[in-house]
Amino acid sequence: MASQEIEALAAALSKLPGLGPRSARRAVLWLIKRRETALVALLDALGAVRETLVECRTCGNVDTSDPCGICADPRRDARQLCVVEDVADLWALDRAHLFTGRYHVLGGRLSALDGVRPEDLTIDRLLERVAGGGVDEVVLAMNATLEGQTTAHYIAERLEAYPLRITQLAHGLPVGGELDYLDEGTLAQALRARRPVS
Repeated sequence: MASQEIEALAAALSKLPGLGPRSARRAVLWLIKRRETALVALLDALGAVRETLVECRTCGNVDTSDPCGICADPRRDARQLCVVEDVADLWALDRAHLFTGRYHVLGGRLSALDGVRPEDLTIDRLLERVAGGGVDEVVLAMNATLEGQTTAHYIAERLEAYPLRITQLAHGLPVGGELDYLDEGTLAQALRARRPVS
């Protein structure tokens, strides 16, 4: 039986994505065994992030500076704007090093069931950025869910008044995927997005 403090730490860790109560206890035991190195380093890192963490007022990214490193980077193409649902999506796309433009984080997606309306997202801020000029293309990088696609459609309609190109991430067959293991929605999207063999 562990002390209240150790149980509280395990309970706090178990709330992290991917960690259940058993995994959290294993993590706590690992940290306790390495308390002079790993635990101290973890506490220092958490304290530093807690003190310096801010939300970028330009794009909605989470960083330790405002504007964030992406918005402040002069090598980024300001004419391209990639719209994502969440910061995790931004980080996933940027980690691939394939998109050299800038981002806009909506802070979620439209959902009637969850009561998320357009005014609950940063869509108006997106429109302000586009209206400010200098944006030639908006890439709608919403998740391939019903809510994600509804959000993309709504934003595309709002952007129609501006002289820019509106694109969307392709959806369909994953590289290395086998047809037998794919769901009907993925197969249907792959068929709709088919292209000529070159």
